[in-house]
Amino acid sequence: QVQLVESGGGSVQAGGSLRLSCAASGYTDSSYSMGWFRQAPGKEREQVAIIGSGGSTSYADSLKGRFTISKDNAKHTLYLQMNSLKLEDTAMYYCAADTALWRLLLGQPGYWGQGTQVTVSS
Repeated sequence: QVQLVESGGGSVQAGGSLRLSCAASGYTDSSYSMGWFRQAPGKEREQVAIIGSGGSTSYADSLKGRFTISKDNAKHTLYLQMNSLKLEDTAMYYCAADTALWRLLLGQPGYWGQGTQVTVSS
């Protein structure tokens, strides 16, 4: 059973940076694609960034240039570096994983973390 545990969320002023981490367990290979999603209060969950098992990346258009997704296969850890944070980045951020990249791209991965809250203030 794959388990995903996010960390690194918190409160930050606009313009600041945060790095989220997602520790994965329950599998030993690097065949999983992983990604970050977020959900703000009163809004639908949206895709933030995805990284395929081979390292290819995909970002929401509005976040390109500010957010960077990466992973350390040896540590089974996914990261999201968030820079120049804006008020509208406030949301619960979720880590997700699946062996099928297309499921992540459709927002339907098989495994989800519990989420970590990011709050950006002025």
